[in-house]
Amino acid sequence: MSRASLLLALVLLACKRPEPESPAQVYLRDPAAVARGRLIFVGNCGAYCHSTQNVERDAPSLFDCEWKHGSRDADIFHVISEGVPGTRMPAWKGTLPEGDADIWRVVAYLRSASVCKENAPPAPH
Repeated sequence: MSRASLLLALVLLACKRPEPESPAQVYLRDPAAVARGRLIFVGNCGAYCHSTQNVERDAPSLFDCEWKHGSRDADIFHVISEGVPGTRMPAWKGTLPEGDADIWRVVAYLRSASVCKENAPPAPH
């Protein structure tokens, strides 16, 4: 690699903007938000389809390390919000009391309860 190419690569790396933090990551630092996400999940999802433990039931476990439709917070939000056509997973968009904020709280709860280390809540500041 030439010196000019190396310099250009370093400049591009320095200018790269970090990916913005998802609302779920913000809610992970708020115990009340995670608790609300848990209540929503248990009452709506765990009561009918998903287990509240890391086991398969009528629907996949959401506490393991495998996600069928993407593992980024935005992917999980999208599945909860829009549902999964051709499955029993309904769209929750517009149905929860605090709208999208409640969906993000559910994502935060799923992250907090996951067995995956990469899903663990961030260390407190």
